Amino acid sequence: MTATGLLLAAGAGTRMGLPKALVRGDDGPWLTRSVQVLLDGGCAQVVVVLGAGADEAAPLLDGLPRVTAVRSQDWSSGMGASLATGLAALDTAPVDAALVHLVDLPDVTAAVVARVLAAGHGPTTLSRASYDGTPGHPVLLGRGHWAGVAESAVGDRGARAYLAAHDVALVECGDLATGADVDGR
Repeated sequence: MTATGLLLAAGAGTRMGLPKALVRGDDGPWLTRSVQVLLDGGCAQVVVVLGAGADEAAPLLDGLPRVTAVRSQDWSSGMGASLATGLAALDTAPVDAALVHLVDLPDVTAAVVARVLAAGHGPTTLSRASYDGTPGHPVLLGRGHWAGVAESAVGDRGARAYLAAHDVALVECGDLATGADVDGR
């Protein structure tokens, strides 16, 4: 199975005080760290969806191998628009699945990515990390689900409605990370 990492990094980060793509942790920018986690975890390439702060964030990605940035024009309407933008960017890519990850999950490691990817079985796969039984990210979307996910992706709910209506395999990763979203929610 071939998978592309799809990193959603378009949010304004209003609770954090700056765009999510520009947040830095002790180990550097979350943006570049998240890209590296996806690559090290086994994604063949990574598509990063930018929005708020895109002009400042794009140079952080310059020179990174196997990384492409796209801009969501409707990023301010919520994660759904960013997800749809990213899936549209992958539409002609020769891959079986997209591994959707969020930039504001800094404790998710390459080991989590590798475990979720290992659960995949091709274009019909639909699985996601769980942390002590609680569903989280990353989410592995087989190509066969992309159109349905993009259609249902509205507002800040992303693929939540689609995933709730389908049989999703949970991949326990609580021994590897918390999967905690640190955007201040």
